[in-house]
Amino acid sequence: MVIKKMHDMGIRSEHAYIAGVASIGLSFASWLTSLKAEQAGVERADRWGIFVGEWAPTFIGLGLALSHYEQQEGTLSGSLHAVRQAS
Repeated sequence: MVIKKMHDMGIRSEHAYIAGVASIGLSFASWLTSLKAEQAGVERADRWGIFVGEWAPTFIGLGLALSHYEQQEGTLSGSLHAVRQAS
């Protein structure tokens, strides 16, 4: 139900994959920022990096679920997917 609603809102698997990759970069950036800006030490920076880093698998999982839904609905788009379907 949630995946269908996300698809109906215009969110596609590619969006979720991009968010997953972006969250990996954001995880490193939050770790580095916390390490440099706060005087709390490495432990606190590690917690920030791990917290944001846990978003990536969630976004990738949503991307997979959306991709599966798009395949069932016949709405899967993108050049990579089009090549696979044509083969």
